[in-house]
Amino acid sequence: MSLEGLASASLVGALIVLVSVVGVRLAGRLGVPGLLLYLLLGLVLGAIFPGLHMDNAEMATVLGYAALILILAQGGLTTRVEELRPVMWPAIALASVGVAVSIAVVALPLVWWFGVSTQTAIIIGAVLAATDAAAVFSVMRRMRLSSRVRTLLEAEAGFNDAPVVVLVIVVSSGSFGEMPWWQVPLLVLAELIGGAVVGVAVGFLGRWLLPRLALPAVGLYPIAALALLVGAYGLASVAHTSGFLAVYVSAVIIGSAARLPHRRSIVGFADGLAWIAEIGLFFMLGALAEVSSLPAAIPLALVVTALILLVARPLASVVSLAPFRESRAVIAFTSIAGLRGAVPIVFAAIPLGLGVPGAQLMFDVTLIVTLILMLVQVPVIRIAGERLGIVARHEAVELELESAPLDGMRAQVLGIEVPAESGLVGTFVTEIGLPDGAVISLIVRGDAPIVPDANSRFRAGDRILMVTTEEARAGAERRMRAVARRGRLAGWLASVGPEAVRRAE
Repeated sequence: MSLEGLASASLVGALIVLVSVVGVRLAGRLGVPGLLLYLLLGLVLGAIFPGLHMDNAEMATVLGYAALILILAQGGLTTRVEELRPVMWPAIALASVGVAVSIAVVALPLVWWFGVSTQTAIIIGAVLAATDAAAVFSVMRRMRLSSRVRTLLEAEAGFNDAPVVVLVIVVSSGSFGEMPWWQVPLLVLAELIGGAVVGVAVGFLGRWLLPRLALPAVGLYPIAALALLVGAYGLASVAHTSGFLAVYVSAVIIGSAARLPHRRSIVGFADGLAWIAEIGLFFMLGALAEVSSLPAAIPLALVVTALILLVARPLASVVSLAPFRESRAVIAFTSIAGLRGAVPIVFAAIPLGLGVPGAQLMFDVTLIVTLILMLVQVPVIRIAGERLGIVARHEAVELELESAPLDGMRAQVLGIEVPAESGLVGTFVTEIGLPDGAVISLIVRGDAPIVPDANSRFRAGDRILMVTTEEARAGAERRMRAVARRGRLAGWLASVGPEAVRRAE
Protein backbone atom coordinates (compact mmCIF):
# COMPACT_ATOMS: atom_id res chain seq x y z
CA MET A 1 0.00 0.00 0.00
CA SER A 2 1.31 3.45 -0.94
CA LEU A 3 1.22 6.53 1.29
CA GLU A 4 -1.73 7.85 -0.71
CA GLY A 5 -3.51 4.53 -0.22
CA LEU A 6 -2.79 4.69 3.51
CA ALA A 7 -4.33 8.16 3.71
CA SER A 8 -7.48 7.06 1.88
CA ALA A 9 -7.80 3.90 3.95
CA SER A 10 -7.34 5.87 7.18
CA LEU A 11 -10.05 8.34 6.18
CA VAL A 12 -12.53 5.66 5.16
CA GLY A 13 -11.76 3.54 8.22
CA ALA A 14 -12.18 6.48 10.60
CA LEU A 15 -15.52 7.43 9.03
CA ILE A 16 -16.80 3.85 9.27
CA VAL A 17 -15.81 3.57 12.93
CA LEU A 18 -17.38 6.95 13.79
CA VAL A 19 -20.62 6.06 12.00
CA SER A 20 -20.66 2.69 13.77
CA VAL A 21 -20.03 4.19 17.22
CA VAL A 22 -22.76 6.80 16.78
CA GLY A 23 -25.05 4.12 15.36
CA VAL A 24 -24.83 2.07 18.56
CA ARG A 25 -27.00 4.65 20.33
CA LEU A 26 -29.55 4.73 17.50
CA ALA A 27 -29.66 0.94 17.29
CA GLY A 28 -30.27 0.69 21.04
CA ARG A 29 -33.27 3.00 20.77
CA LEU A 30 -34.68 0.84 17.98
CA GLY A 31 -34.31 -2.29 20.12
CA VAL A 32 -31.68 -4.03 17.98
CA PRO A 33 -28.00 -4.61 18.78
CA GLY A 34 -25.42 -2.26 17.30
CA LEU A 35 -23.63 -5.34 15.97
CA LEU A 36 -26.43 -5.81 13.45
CA LEU A 37 -25.85 -2.27 12.24
CA TYR A 38 -22.19 -3.03 11.52
CA LEU A 39 -23.11 -6.12 9.54
CA LEU A 40 -25.69 -4.28 7.46
CA LEU A 41 -23.26 -1.41 6.92
CA GLY A 42 -20.68 -3.83 5.52
CA LEU A 43 -23.30 -5.41 3.24
CA VAL A 44 -24.47 -2.06 1.89
CA LEU A 45 -21.06 -0.46 1.42
CA GLY A 46 -19.61 -3.65 -0.08
CA ALA A 47 -22.42 -3.69 -2.66
CA ILE A 48 -22.27 0.04 -3.47
CA PHE A 49 -18.47 0.44 -3.51
CA PRO A 50 -16.77 -2.58 -5.15
CA GLY A 51 -13.42 -1.42 -3.76
CA LEU A 52 -14.65 -2.16 -0.23
CA HIS A 53 -15.82 -5.67 -1.11
CA MET A 54 -13.61 -8.36 0.42
CA ASP A 55 -13.08 -11.45 -1.70
CA ASN A 56 -10.35 -13.23 0.30
CA ALA A 57 -12.19 -15.65 2.57
CA GLU A 58 -8.96 -17.04 4.04
CA MET A 59 -7.82 -13.58 5.10
CA ALA A 60 -11.29 -12.89 6.50
CA THR A 61 -11.01 -16.04 8.63
CA VAL A 62 -7.60 -14.99 9.98
CA LEU A 63 -8.85 -11.49 10.83
CA GLY A 64 -12.00 -13.01 12.32
CA TYR A 65 -9.94 -15.24 14.60
CA ALA A 66 -7.89 -12.22 15.73
CA ALA A 67 -11.06 -10.29 16.54
CA LEU A 68 -12.55 -13.24 18.45
CA ILE A 69 -9.40 -13.47 20.58
CA LEU A 70 -9.89 -9.85 21.71
CA ILE A 71 -13.62 -10.32 22.29
CA LEU A 72 -13.12 -13.48 24.36
CA ALA A 73 -10.32 -11.79 26.32
CA GLN A 74 -12.61 -8.91 27.27
CA GLY A 75 -15.44 -11.23 28.21
CA GLY A 76 -13.17 -13.39 30.35
CA LEU A 77 -11.59 -10.43 32.15
CA THR A 78 -15.04 -9.21 33.25
CA THR A 79 -16.22 -12.65 34.44
CA ARG A 80 -15.37 -13.56 38.03
CA VAL A 81 -14.43 -17.08 39.04
CA GLU A 82 -16.85 -16.96 41.98
CA GLU A 83 -19.68 -16.20 39.55
CA LEU A 84 -18.54 -18.81 37.03
CA ARG A 85 -18.02 -21.66 39.50
CA PRO A 86 -21.74 -22.37 40.25
CA VAL A 87 -22.68 -22.48 36.54
CA MET A 88 -19.52 -24.01 35.09
CA TRP A 89 -20.86 -27.52 34.52
CA PRO A 90 -24.23 -26.40 33.11
CA ALA A 91 -22.34 -24.05 30.78
CA ILE A 92 -20.00 -26.85 29.69
CA ALA A 93 -23.04 -29.07 29.06
CA LEU A 94 -24.61 -26.38 26.87
CA ALA A 95 -21.32 -25.92 25.01
CA SER A 96 -20.87 -29.65 24.34
CA VAL A 97 -24.06 -31.72 24.64
CA GLY A 98 -26.15 -28.74 23.59
CA VAL A 99 -23.99 -28.16 20.53
CA ALA A 100 -24.26 -31.83 19.53
CA VAL A 101 -28.06 -31.81 19.90
CA SER A 102 -28.35 -28.60 17.89
CA ILE A 103 -26.17 -29.95 15.06
CA ALA A 104 -28.21 -33.16 14.84
CA VAL A 105 -31.58 -31.35 14.85
CA VAL A 106 -30.49 -29.02 12.03
CA ALA A 107 -28.41 -31.41 9.91
CA LEU A 108 -30.64 -34.49 9.80
CA PRO A 109 -33.72 -32.78 8.27
CA LEU A 110 -31.51 -31.01 5.72
CA VAL A 111 -30.14 -34.39 4.56
CA TRP A 112 -33.39 -36.37 4.75
CA TRP A 113 -35.94 -33.87 3.44
CA PHE A 114 -34.03 -31.30 1.38
CA GLY A 115 -31.33 -33.40 -0.28
CA VAL A 116 -28.43 -31.38 1.13
CA SER A 117 -25.11 -33.24 1.19
CA THR A 118 -24.03 -34.63 4.56
CA GLN A 119 -20.92 -32.46 4.66
CA THR A 120 -22.86 -29.27 3.90
CA ALA A 121 -25.61 -30.10 6.41
CA ILE A 122 -23.15 -30.84 9.23
CA ILE A 123 -21.20 -27.63 8.63
CA ILE A 124 -24.37 -25.50 8.54
CA GLY A 125 -25.60 -27.15 11.74
CA ALA A 126 -22.21 -26.78 13.41
CA VAL A 127 -21.51 -23.13 12.65
CA LEU A 128 -25.02 -22.14 13.76
CA ALA A 129 -24.80 -24.20 16.96
CA ALA A 130 -22.24 -21.76 18.41
CA THR A 131 -23.62 -18.78 20.26
CA ASP A 132 -21.72 -15.55 19.75
CA ALA A 133 -19.59 -14.07 22.51
CA ALA A 134 -19.79 -10.52 21.14
CA ALA A 135 -23.58 -10.62 20.82
CA VAL A 136 -24.11 -12.27 24.22
CA PHE A 137 -21.76 -9.90 26.07
CA SER A 138 -23.24 -6.87 24.30
CA VAL A 139 -26.92 -7.73 24.81
CA MET A 140 -26.91 -9.49 28.18
CA ARG A 141 -24.87 -6.82 29.96
CA ARG A 142 -27.40 -4.17 28.94
CA MET A 143 -30.15 -6.12 30.70
CA ARG A 144 -30.69 -6.45 34.45
CA LEU A 145 -30.35 -10.20 34.51
CA SER A 146 -29.50 -12.16 37.61
CA SER A 147 -25.74 -12.70 37.67
CA ARG A 148 -26.20 -16.51 37.58
CA VAL A 149 -28.17 -16.55 34.31
CA ARG A 150 -25.97 -13.92 32.69
CA THR A 151 -22.80 -15.79 33.62
CA LEU A 152 -24.30 -19.08 32.38
CA LEU A 153 -25.00 -17.65 28.93
CA GLU A 154 -21.68 -15.81 28.74
CA ALA A 155 -19.73 -18.89 29.78
CA GLU A 156 -21.56 -20.96 27.17
CA ALA A 157 -20.55 -18.43 24.52
CA GLY A 158 -16.97 -18.49 25.78
CA PHE A 159 -16.78 -22.29 25.80
CA ASN A 160 -18.67 -23.37 22.68
CA ASP A 161 -16.44 -21.71 20.08
CA ALA A 162 -13.74 -24.30 20.75
CA PRO A 163 -15.60 -27.54 19.91
CA VAL A 164 -17.38 -25.98 16.94
CA VAL A 165 -14.24 -24.64 15.24
CA VAL A 166 -12.50 -28.03 15.63
CA LEU A 167 -15.52 -29.83 14.15
CA VAL A 168 -15.84 -27.39 11.23
CA ILE A 169 -12.15 -27.74 10.35
CA VAL A 170 -12.32 -31.55 10.51
CA VAL A 171 -15.49 -31.77 8.40
CA SER A 172 -14.15 -29.22 5.90
CA SER A 173 -10.89 -31.10 5.43
CA GLY A 174 -10.23 -33.48 2.58
CA SER A 175 -10.17 -36.42 5.00
CA PHE A 176 -13.86 -36.06 5.84
CA GLY A 177 -15.58 -39.39 5.26
CA GLU A 178 -12.33 -41.31 5.59
CA MET A 179 -11.89 -40.76 9.33
CA PRO A 180 -13.92 -43.09 11.61
CA TRP A 181 -16.80 -41.14 13.17
CA TRP A 182 -15.71 -41.95 16.74
CA GLN A 183 -12.37 -40.22 16.25
CA VAL A 184 -14.02 -36.83 15.77
CA PRO A 185 -15.41 -36.44 19.33
CA LEU A 186 -12.15 -37.77 20.75
CA LEU A 187 -10.20 -35.17 18.76
CA VAL A 188 -12.52 -32.41 19.95
CA LEU A 189 -12.21 -33.57 23.58
CA ALA A 190 -8.41 -33.72 23.39
CA GLU A 191 -8.19 -30.19 21.99
CA LEU A 192 -10.54 -28.85 24.67
CA ILE A 193 -8.61 -30.46 27.52
CA GLY A 194 -5.33 -29.16 26.12
CA GLY A 195 -6.71 -25.65 25.68
CA ALA A 196 -8.06 -25.63 29.24
CA VAL A 197 -4.68 -26.74 30.62
CA VAL A 198 -2.86 -23.99 28.72
CA GLY A 199 -5.45 -21.42 29.82
CA VAL A 200 -5.10 -22.37 33.49
CA ALA A 201 -1.28 -22.27 33.29
CA VAL A 202 -1.15 -18.85 31.61
CA GLY A 203 -3.90 -17.51 33.89
CA PHE A 204 -2.03 -18.37 37.08
CA LEU A 205 1.21 -17.11 35.55
CA GLY A 206 -0.51 -13.78 34.94
CA ARG A 207 -1.92 -13.67 38.48
CA TRP A 208 1.57 -14.18 39.87
CA LEU A 209 3.43 -11.92 37.42
CA LEU A 210 1.30 -8.77 36.99
CA PRO A 211 1.26 -7.61 40.65
CA ARG A 212 5.06 -8.04 40.81
CA LEU A 213 6.03 -6.12 37.69
CA ALA A 214 5.98 -2.61 39.23
CA LEU A 215 5.95 -1.06 35.76
CA PRO A 216 6.84 2.64 35.39
CA ALA A 217 3.61 3.58 33.57
CA VAL A 218 -0.03 2.58 34.18
CA GLY A 219 -0.56 2.16 30.43
CA LEU A 220 1.89 -0.75 30.34
CA TYR A 221 -0.26 -2.99 32.56
CA PRO A 222 -3.07 -3.43 29.98
CA ILE A 223 -0.48 -4.19 27.31
CA ALA A 224 1.19 -6.80 29.51
CA ALA A 225 -2.16 -8.42 30.39
CA LEU A 226 -3.28 -8.55 26.77
CA ALA A 227 0.10 -9.97 25.70
CA LEU A 228 -0.41 -12.83 28.16
CA LEU A 229 -3.89 -13.57 26.79
CA VAL A 230 -2.84 -13.44 23.15
CA GLY A 231 0.15 -15.59 24.09
CA ALA A 232 -2.26 -18.13 25.59
CA TYR A 233 -3.97 -18.46 22.21
CA GLY A 234 -0.64 -18.80 20.39
CA LEU A 235 0.76 -21.36 22.83
CA ALA A 236 -2.39 -23.47 22.71
CA SER A 237 -2.57 -23.33 18.92
CA VAL A 238 1.09 -24.29 18.50
CA ALA A 239 0.38 -27.27 20.78
CA HIS A 240 -2.59 -28.18 18.51
CA THR A 241 -5.14 -27.51 21.25
CA SER A 242 -8.01 -25.05 21.53
CA GLY A 243 -6.66 -21.48 21.47
CA PHE A 244 -10.09 -19.91 22.00
CA LEU A 245 -10.69 -21.88 25.19
CA ALA A 246 -7.19 -21.03 26.41
CA VAL A 247 -7.85 -17.30 25.95
CA TYR A 248 -11.18 -17.36 27.77
CA VAL A 249 -9.98 -19.50 30.69
CA SER A 250 -6.80 -17.49 31.21
CA ALA A 251 -8.74 -14.21 31.02
CA VAL A 252 -11.22 -15.38 33.67
CA ILE A 253 -8.40 -16.39 36.02
CA ILE A 254 -6.45 -13.14 35.54
CA GLY A 255 -9.55 -10.95 35.75
CA SER A 256 -10.61 -12.62 39.02
CA ALA A 257 -7.27 -11.99 40.75
CA ALA A 258 -7.75 -10.05 43.99
CA ARG A 259 -4.39 -8.33 43.55
CA LEU A 260 -4.70 -7.44 39.87
CA PRO A 261 -3.10 -3.98 39.61
CA HIS A 262 -4.92 -1.21 37.74
CA ARG A 263 -7.89 -3.46 37.04
CA ARG A 264 -10.01 -0.68 35.56
CA SER A 265 -7.27 0.32 33.13
CA ILE A 266 -6.80 -3.28 32.00
CA VAL A 267 -10.53 -3.93 31.59
CA GLY A 268 -11.09 -0.54 29.93
CA PHE A 269 -8.30 -1.17 27.43
CA ALA A 270 -9.66 -4.65 26.65
CA ASP A 271 -13.18 -3.25 26.34
CA GLY A 272 -12.07 -0.63 23.82
CA LEU A 273 -10.17 -3.18 21.75
CA ALA A 274 -13.18 -5.53 21.85
CA TRP A 275 -15.46 -2.80 20.51
CA ILE A 276 -13.05 -2.05 17.67
CA ALA A 277 -12.76 -5.79 16.98
CA GLU A 278 -16.57 -6.17 16.90
CA ILE A 279 -17.03 -3.20 14.57
CA GLY A 280 -14.30 -4.35 12.21
CA LEU A 281 -15.39 -7.99 12.35
CA PHE A 282 -19.05 -7.42 11.53
CA PHE A 283 -18.25 -4.85 8.85
CA MET A 284 -15.68 -7.16 7.25
CA LEU A 285 -18.08 -10.11 7.19
CA GLY A 286 -20.76 -7.96 5.61
CA ALA A 287 -18.29 -6.85 2.95
CA LEU A 288 -17.29 -10.49 2.35
CA ALA A 289 -20.83 -11.52 1.38
CA GLU A 290 -21.93 -11.78 -2.25
CA VAL A 291 -25.19 -9.84 -2.15
CA SER A 292 -26.28 -11.17 -5.56
CA SER A 293 -26.15 -14.79 -4.34
CA LEU A 294 -28.13 -14.25 -1.13
CA PRO A 295 -31.70 -14.54 -2.58
CA ALA A 296 -31.10 -18.12 -3.73
CA ALA A 297 -30.23 -19.14 -0.15
CA ILE A 298 -33.32 -17.59 1.47
CA PRO A 299 -35.63 -20.68 1.34
CA LEU A 300 -33.07 -22.96 2.99
CA ALA A 301 -32.17 -20.22 5.49
CA LEU A 302 -35.82 -19.90 6.56
CA VAL A 303 -36.01 -23.65 7.16
CA VAL A 304 -32.81 -23.59 9.23
CA THR A 305 -34.05 -20.59 11.23
CA ALA A 306 -37.29 -22.39 12.08
CA LEU A 307 -35.40 -25.52 13.12
CA ILE A 308 -33.11 -23.51 15.42
CA LEU A 309 -35.81 -21.39 17.04
CA LEU A 310 -38.52 -24.02 17.43
CA VAL A 311 -36.61 -27.27 17.98
CA ALA A 312 -32.80 -27.18 18.16
CA ARG A 313 -32.17 -24.51 20.79
CA PRO A 314 -35.10 -25.46 23.08
CA LEU A 315 -34.20 -29.16 22.95
CA ALA A 316 -30.50 -28.42 23.51
CA SER A 317 -31.39 -26.33 26.59
CA VAL A 318 -33.65 -28.99 28.07
CA VAL A 319 -31.22 -31.86 27.49
CA SER A 320 -28.23 -29.87 28.81
CA LEU A 321 -29.79 -28.16 31.84
CA ALA A 322 -32.43 -30.59 33.10
CA PRO A 323 -29.84 -32.91 34.76
CA PHE A 324 -28.65 -29.93 36.84
CA ARG A 325 -32.20 -29.27 38.08
CA GLU A 326 -32.31 -25.78 36.68
CA SER A 327 -35.71 -24.14 37.03
CA ARG A 328 -38.19 -24.18 34.17
CA ALA A 329 -37.87 -20.40 33.90
CA VAL A 330 -34.09 -20.59 33.44
CA ILE A 331 -34.40 -23.36 30.85
CA ALA A 332 -37.11 -21.44 28.99
CA PHE A 333 -35.06 -18.24 28.97
CA THR A 334 -31.95 -20.11 27.83
CA SER A 335 -34.03 -21.60 24.99
CA ILE A 336 -34.58 -18.18 23.47
CA ALA A 337 -31.35 -16.47 24.52
CA GLY A 338 -28.85 -18.34 22.35
CA LEU A 339 -27.69 -15.34 20.34
CA ARG A 340 -25.85 -15.74 17.05
CA GLY A 341 -23.62 -13.11 15.51
CA ALA A 342 -20.18 -12.90 13.94
CA VAL A 343 -18.91 -16.27 15.22
CA PRO A 344 -21.10 -18.46 12.95
CA ILE A 345 -20.22 -16.28 9.95
CA VAL A 346 -16.49 -16.45 10.71
CA PHE A 347 -16.70 -20.23 11.00
CA ALA A 348 -18.73 -20.39 7.77
CA ALA A 349 -15.84 -18.59 6.03
CA ILE A 350 -13.51 -21.53 6.85
CA PRO A 351 -14.95 -23.89 4.17
CA LEU A 352 -15.25 -20.89 1.85
CA GLY A 353 -11.50 -20.31 2.12
CA LEU A 354 -10.76 -24.02 1.69
CA GLY A 355 -12.87 -24.25 -1.45
CA VAL A 356 -15.23 -26.90 -0.05
CA PRO A 357 -18.05 -27.78 -2.49
CA GLY A 358 -21.19 -25.84 -1.56
CA ALA A 359 -19.23 -23.42 0.63
CA GLN A 360 -20.92 -20.33 -0.83
CA LEU A 361 -24.34 -21.76 0.05
CA MET A 362 -23.15 -22.50 3.60
CA PHE A 363 -21.90 -18.94 4.00
CA ASP A 364 -25.04 -17.34 2.54
CA VAL A 365 -27.39 -19.46 4.65
CA THR A 366 -25.38 -18.68 7.79
CA LEU A 367 -25.42 -14.95 7.07
CA ILE A 368 -29.17 -14.83 6.44
CA VAL A 369 -29.99 -16.96 9.49
CA THR A 370 -27.81 -14.74 11.68
CA LEU A 371 -29.57 -11.60 10.44
CA ILE A 372 -33.02 -13.09 11.07
CA LEU A 373 -32.12 -14.39 14.53
CA MET A 374 -30.67 -11.06 15.63
CA LEU A 375 -33.78 -9.24 14.46
CA VAL A 376 -36.17 -11.72 16.07
CA GLN A 377 -34.42 -12.75 19.28
CA VAL A 378 -33.10 -9.49 20.71
CA PRO A 379 -36.48 -7.71 21.09
CA VAL A 380 -38.08 -10.90 22.46
CA ILE A 381 -35.42 -11.67 25.07
CA ARG A 382 -36.18 -8.70 27.33
CA ILE A 383 -39.94 -9.27 27.25
CA ALA A 384 -39.57 -12.99 27.90
CA GLY A 385 -37.08 -12.39 30.71
CA GLU A 386 -39.49 -10.06 32.52
CA ARG A 387 -42.41 -12.47 32.19
CA LEU A 388 -40.32 -15.43 33.33
CA GLY A 389 -38.98 -13.48 36.31
CA ILE A 390 -35.39 -13.84 35.14
CA VAL A 391 -34.76 -10.10 34.94
CA ALA A 392 -33.70 -8.90 38.40
CA ARG A 393 -35.08 -5.37 38.43
CA HIS A 394 -33.73 -4.47 41.87
CA GLU A 395 -30.41 -6.27 41.88
CA ALA A 396 -27.58 -4.07 43.12
CA VAL A 397 -24.89 -3.15 40.63
CA GLU A 398 -21.62 -5.02 41.22
CA LEU A 399 -19.02 -2.84 42.87
CA GLU A 400 -15.92 -2.02 40.79
CA LEU A 401 -12.62 -1.61 42.62
CA GLU A 402 -9.49 -0.18 41.01
CA SER A 403 -6.12 -0.79 42.64
CA ALA A 404 -2.60 0.60 42.38
CA PRO A 405 0.46 -0.65 44.28
CA LEU A 406 2.41 1.62 46.66
CA ASP A 407 5.93 0.42 45.95
CA GLY A 408 8.04 -0.16 49.05
CA MET A 409 5.12 0.14 51.52
CA ARG A 410 3.41 -3.25 51.08
CA ALA A 411 0.15 -1.36 50.67
CA GLN A 412 -2.50 -0.81 48.02
CA VAL A 413 -4.73 2.13 47.12
CA LEU A 414 -8.22 1.05 46.09
CA GLY A 415 -10.42 3.37 44.05
CA ILE A 416 -14.16 2.66 44.38
CA GLU A 417 -17.14 4.34 42.71
CA VAL A 418 -20.53 4.14 44.43
CA PRO A 419 -23.33 3.23 41.96
CA ALA A 420 -26.79 4.74 42.48
CA GLU A 421 -28.35 1.39 43.43
CA SER A 422 -25.53 0.23 45.73
CA GLY A 423 -26.13 -0.67 49.34
CA LEU A 424 -23.32 1.74 50.21
CA VAL A 425 -25.61 4.70 49.52
CA GLY A 426 -26.68 6.20 52.86
CA THR A 427 -24.25 4.09 54.87
CA PHE A 428 -22.02 5.85 57.42
CA VAL A 429 -18.27 5.33 57.07
CA THR A 430 -18.20 3.98 60.62
CA GLU A 431 -20.76 1.30 59.69
CA ILE A 432 -18.58 -0.35 57.05
CA GLY A 433 -16.60 -2.43 59.52
CA LEU A 434 -13.31 -2.69 57.64
CA PRO A 435 -10.64 -5.05 58.97
CA ASP A 436 -7.53 -3.76 60.73
CA GLY A 437 -5.06 -2.44 58.18
CA ALA A 438 -7.68 -0.85 55.90
CA VAL A 439 -9.06 2.68 56.13
CA ILE A 440 -11.25 5.02 54.07
CA SER A 441 -8.86 7.93 53.52
CA LEU A 442 -10.79 10.21 51.13
CA ILE A 443 -14.22 10.69 49.55
CA VAL A 444 -14.44 12.71 46.33
CA ARG A 445 -17.94 14.14 45.80
CA GLY A 446 -18.21 15.92 42.49
CA ASP A 447 -14.97 17.90 42.41
CA ALA A 448 -14.77 18.35 46.17
CA PRO A 449 -12.48 16.14 48.30
CA ILE A 450 -13.89 15.21 51.71
CA VAL A 451 -11.84 13.79 54.57
CA PRO A 452 -14.25 11.29 56.18
CA ASP A 453 -15.22 11.42 59.84
CA ALA A 454 -17.82 9.72 62.04
CA ASN A 455 -20.65 11.74 60.46
CA SER A 456 -19.71 11.04 56.81
CA ARG A 457 -22.21 9.06 54.73
CA PHE A 458 -21.73 7.73 51.23
CA ARG A 459 -23.82 9.13 48.39
CA ALA A 460 -24.47 7.88 44.86
CA GLY A 461 -21.62 8.87 42.57
CA ASP A 462 -19.05 9.21 45.35
CA ARG A 463 -15.51 8.13 44.59
CA ILE A 464 -13.79 6.48 47.53
CA LEU A 465 -10.07 6.10 48.14
CA MET A 466 -9.16 3.28 50.50
CA VAL A 467 -5.65 2.47 51.66
CA THR A 468 -5.06 -1.11 52.77
CA THR A 469 -2.15 -3.37 53.57
CA GLU A 470 -1.64 -6.39 51.36
CA GLU A 471 -2.73 -8.68 54.20
CA ALA A 472 -6.00 -6.80 54.79
CA ARG A 473 -6.91 -6.20 51.16
CA ALA A 474 -8.91 -9.38 50.53
CA GLY A 475 -11.01 -8.88 53.68
CA ALA A 476 -11.56 -5.19 52.89
CA GLU A 477 -12.76 -6.01 49.37
CA ARG A 478 -15.10 -8.72 50.66
CA ARG A 479 -16.55 -6.32 53.22
CA MET A 480 -17.09 -3.50 50.72
CA ARG A 481 -18.75 -5.87 48.22
CA ALA A 482 -20.97 -7.32 50.96
CA VAL A 483 -22.18 -3.88 52.04
CA ALA A 484 -22.63 -2.87 48.39
CA ARG A 485 -24.93 -5.88 47.86
CA ARG A 486 -26.76 -6.04 51.23
CA GLY A 487 -26.37 -2.59 52.76
CA ARG A 488 -25.31 -1.89 56.33
CA LEU A 489 -26.97 -5.12 57.54
CA ALA A 490 -24.56 -7.27 55.52
CA GLY A 491 -22.72 -8.53 58.58
CA TRP A 492 -25.90 -9.39 60.47
CA LEU A 493 -27.43 -11.17 57.48
CA ALA A 494 -24.28 -13.26 57.06
CA SER A 495 -24.33 -14.23 60.74
CA VAL A 496 -27.95 -15.43 60.82
CA GLY A 497 -27.67 -17.65 57.72
CA PRO A 498 -29.01 -17.93 54.15
CA GLU A 499 -32.65 -18.32 55.15
CA ALA A 500 -32.64 -14.93 56.83
CA VAL A 501 -30.92 -13.43 53.81
CA ARG A 502 -33.63 -14.75 51.50
CA ARG A 503 -36.38 -13.43 53.79
CA ALA A 504 -34.69 -10.04 53.99
CA GLU A 505 -34.51 -9.87 50.23
